[in-house]
Amino acid sequence: MIDLHTFSVVARDRRAAEFGVAVSTARPNVGSLVPWVSLRGAIATQARVNTELGRRGIALLAERVPIDVALRALLEGDAEREIRQVHGLDAEHQFTHTGADCVPWCGQQAGADFTVAGNMLVGPQVIEAMGDELFRSEGTQPLAERLLRGLEAGQAAGGDKRGKQSAALLVASPAPRMYHNLRVDDHPEPVVELRRIYDLVVEHSRQVEREYGPEGVKLFGRVKY
Repeated sequence: MIDLHTFSVVARDRRAAEFGVAVSTARPNVGSLVPWVSLRGAIATQARVNTELGRRGIALLAERVPIDVALRALLEGDAEREIRQVHGLDAEHQFTHTGADCVPWCGQQAGADFTVAGNMLVGPQVIEAMGDELFRSEGTQPLAERLLRGLEAGQAAGGDKRGKQSAALLVASPAPRMYHNLRVDDHPEPVVELRRIYDLVVEHSRQVEREYGPEGVKLFGRVKY
């Protein structure tokens, strides 16, 4: 287990049946630990990270256990739950938990189709900015773009009070694309770099479609998550 004080957004697109997570922190390699997604839901586990909350939570979703029931039960069996922060959603339910001993500023917010949370932040404005952006972009942008915009809003509001180092974007989709699984493991401006890579891969995907057609996009879009 490792301390990853961070800020993240989890969201769903009901029409596209997609779920995703975007996250950034002042430690390296955040994408290997915090985001967990499947075609049934998405989870971000942070603060004192317990990857079993993500791994077992996704497994329980596969068994059709609602996310609020699954994560609450997993936390009840976790002796260090008060230093955990975990949030996520499935097709119908949401769950947010910020332990009483998480490092301030810490907090969470939930909207109709998203949850946002963070700890060791410059202040509550980070959560508010992410929530406002997710609310504003609902129904107007693809899920991956909405997640990235939410992360950008959180960083613009101050983000992690220690600084910046890594970021990640992870989406589960019935129609996967190369830009659904992106990581910046070590960079002085990780969210800016994540945006650069995202735009680059989106344009590359368009080029693949121009050259190989829809079937080529499907072939090159078989990303893992």
